[in-house]
This record gives sequence, C-alpha cells and structure tokens, in this order.
Amino acid sequence: MAKNPKAAKNRRATRRPPAAAAPSATDIEDLAAPSGSRAVVGPTSALAAAAAVRAELLRWYDANRRDLPWRRAAEPGRGGRGEEERAYAVWVSEVMLQQTRVPVVVDYYSRWMARWPTVHSLAAATQEEVNEMWAGLGYYRRARFLLEGAKQIVQKGKFPHTASALCKVRGIGDYTAGAIASIAFNEAVPVVDGNVVRVISRLYAIPDNPKESSTVKRFWKLTGQLVDPSRPGDFNQAMMELGATLCSKTKPDYPQVVPKAKPRSDFAAVCVVQIAQELDQGAADTAGKDNLFLLIKRPEEGLLAGLWEFPSVLVNQGKTDALNRRKEMDKYLKQLLSIDVYNMVKDFKEKSLTEQSQSMTQRSRAGWAGGNFTMSVPIVTLLK
Repeated sequence: MAKNPKAAKNRRATRRPPAAAAPSATDIEDLAAPSGSRAVVGPTSALAAAAAVRAELLRWYDANRRDLPWRRAAEPGRGGRGEEERAYAVWVSEVMLQQTRVPVVVDYYSRWMARWPTVHSLAAATQEEVNEMWAGLGYYRRARFLLEGAKQIVQKGKFPHTASALCKVRGIGDYTAGAIASIAFNEAVPVVDGNVVRVISRLYAIPDNPKESSTVKRFWKLTGQLVDPSRPGDFNQAMMELGATLCSKTKPDYPQVVPKAKPRSDFAAVCVVQIAQELDQGAADTAGKDNLFLLIKRPEEGLLAGLWEFPSVLVNQGKTDALNRRKEMDKYLKQLLSIDVYNMVKDFKEKSLTEQSQSMTQRSRAGWAGGNFTMSVPIVTLLK
C-alpha cells in the first residue's frame, strides 16, 4: 500500500524539533543540574551531569581566572616551592581574604610574604610584629590565629596534609582546611564560602535560609559531590571565582536574602595619659620628650584580644555625658593605677600659681578624649 508523502512529511516535522543551541561556557546556570535536582533521572544521568558541570566550569576558569599572587605561589613547580610552602601561601591568603576584598589583600599579602616567606619564619615572629604588619586589615584575631597556628605546626615538625588534620591547627576551620588541602595537596575535598553558596543555591534553585545549619550542611554535601577528583584545587577556586565575579549580589532569587543582625553598640570613655617628663635619660634620648603615653593591654580573649590601647572603660548608654565619663574613668584609674584623680584635682586647684610651677618638675598630664579636661598627676604615683 502506497504511503502518503504529505502525511509522512508532517509526522517527521512533529517528531524532530530544531536542536537547541549549546550552553555558553560562561553561564553555569545553563548547564544540566547535578545530582539532587529535579531535572536528573537516575544515577547515570547524575554522574554525567556532574561531569558536565566540572568540565564547563574548569574550562571557564582556565580562560577567565584572575592573576593573583597567591595563585601563582600555589602552582606546582613554580619558583621551586614545595608542597608545604605552597600550603603556607594558600593559608595566608585565605585568612586575609576573610571579610576583606581582593584588591585590598594583594598588597598586604605581598608585604607579608616578603617578610615571612615560610611558616618557620612566621613562627619566629612576635605578636606585636604580626599586628603591626596586619594593621588596617581589621579582625586582628585572624592575625593572632595565624601566628599561633604557625608555632603549633613548627612545634609538631610537619605541615598537615589533609583537611581533617588541618582542622586541628589553631584557627583553621572547615573552609580554610578544604582550601589548603585541595589547592596545595590535591585532596578532593570541597570548600563553601559566600561565593560558593551563591553558585550552588542558583544551580540547584535552593530558596532556603543559607545561614541555617541544615542548609549549610546541604551546601557542603552538594559541593562535595561536584568536586573534580583530578583538579580539586582548581575546581574549588573556580567555584569561588564564579561566585565572586559573575554571580550578582543585588536582588538575587537565590539564595534567600537574610536581614543582618542589629549591630552591637557600646560606649566607652577613653583617657589619654601623657608622661610629660622622661623616666630616665635613656628613654628621653630614644623616644624624645613629651612623646610617652600610657597604654593598657587588652585581655587575651574577646574583642581585640591582646592589643594595646589607651585606658578605657565602658559607660552606661544613659550616662554618656562628660561628668559621668570622668567619674567612671576616675574609678578605673584608681583601681588600675592607684591614682585618686578626684583628690588630685582638688589639691591642684587649691595650690597657688607658684606652687603649681614648682610641682610640675616630675608630673604628667592626663586628658579625657572629648572631655576638654586637663590635670597633673605625679609620675611616681602613675607608675605604681
């Protein structure tokens, strides 16, 4: 029986729609969704989709990655660096990049590595030297943890090579451990930071709160399923690079935008105590006259731990006027240095001008910041 050519033509047209264009290598959201997404059917499809994501992402990264000093330092065989030297470079950069923009970190990183190029050289530094180098980056606890971690590694005699071992180093958490292990030691472990969260939440269309514990665990699990086993370090850097450069932060559909917590607000009274006369001739020769100030070291734990500051005391929010600030500081100085400010001021006012000029030979001046108040304190009492 003869077939109708016209009918056959119509049937072929309905069965074979035009082929879709291949997805762009610069847009990961156009790729097939990996395991866990509704678009995947069966384990074979999941593996194929994950492989496609890896291949396309690494291809994009190789063509578009930024040239950064810590990436050059972490490249195998470059500059004659061994694994541990590369791991140290990754560690320093990752700690600096926390809460800090890349352009700011570049100069700090270069100066740091010029002064302390290895973990052994850093371990020999003092906290004051490290804080001076860190000045301006903020979050000084990061610098303290770097120094403490370096001392711990040198004491043990070997740089940890795995993420699990790195997590035992002071100040190194899951993210930093994953970055060091994957980039320097080629361990197939994931990393999850804000950039990776943006990529994964959009790839999987995850609308949940990214700060909830269950959601964070899900991000780590999904990212772990995607990590390229042959190039884990490059893959992790590619995820972060994509999230930092192409994934817009403004009005995203994913992840969910979570309102920031209300910032903490404290009010502190600060007292600047200037030593007017030198303690001895040696101090005068090196520091110069009228350039010595009293500094107090903060506790080793908590906000700005271990840093030096002018004497300060927290003041009740409802009592921030000049009179109450002075009263609180008077109590603090009396407790800290045995200085009875109230009686000293009273005695000072009762003295004649002649007595005042005679008594200024061994005195120091103290002024409250913002209080427009000056007094004289005998230096021998100040140093008790």
